[in-house]
Amino acid sequence: MKFLSRICGIAVFSGPAAWAARSSDSPLSKVGVSGGVTTLSLPMQIAVSLTVMVLLPAVIMSITPFLRITIVLHFLRQALGTQTTPSNQVLVGLALFLSLTIMQPVISDIYHKAWEPMDEGKLSTSQAFDEGSKPMRVFLSRFTREKDVKLFLEITKAPAPKNASELGLDVLVPAYILSELKTGFQIGAMLFLPFLVIDLVVASVTLSIGMVQLPPAMLSAPFKILLFVLVDGWNLVVGSLVKSFY
Repeated sequence: MKFLSRICGIAVFSGPAAWAARSSDSPLSKVGVSGGVTTLSLPMQIAVSLTVMVLLPAVIMSITPFLRITIVLHFLRQALGTQTTPSNQVLVGLALFLSLTIMQPVISDIYHKAWEPMDEGKLSTSQAFDEGSKPMRVFLSRFTREKDVKLFLEITKAPAPKNASELGLDVLVPAYILSELKTGFQIGAMLFLPFLVIDLVVASVTLSIGMVQLPPAMLSAPFKILLFVLVDGWNLVVGSLVKSFY
């Protein structure tokens, strides 16, 4: 249960309700005061919880390693030519648990620095958001390309920061997504190459011996699967993906 609370904590600090709570004019920051700290009424807590539940899948898919992992696993399945094996549910489940493993240190930092003090009444919602966003900004900035950051700084017309720690989430999040898309496609293209060579060799052999009626993909699939199993492909791919975030 404690681990699930940490996951919910990171979602709260990434949701628009937390953004709204930062503003002094927001109704979320005017619902009550307890011990000098602004608190939320029960109806408002329910509204915030529902908002978090709706946005949680988008948060997990966008600002965690889930994005890169799912892209690479999809390319891998296409390169193997196994169509729907493994199924989408298996790939999504694998990507989800790998993402939780990689994000564990970040979730722990957010939980201890923001969620626990806010739960104990030591921090307001806006203060907890500021504290909780710091570990997330550090994580996002590590895997964001400078070119993508400049693009969204120009789009948002925000002043150029002195260092990465001063970048806001409104710039870091879309820049991170763009960077992860490029990285995922680069890794996927590299995975395709050895299997493409097998396809070319099998196609050349079948054409040279006159087996025009037999699809080359049908013959190359067993060889690709055999090669992948012999080199322990799942261990290599998953291990490389996880290590790329450390």
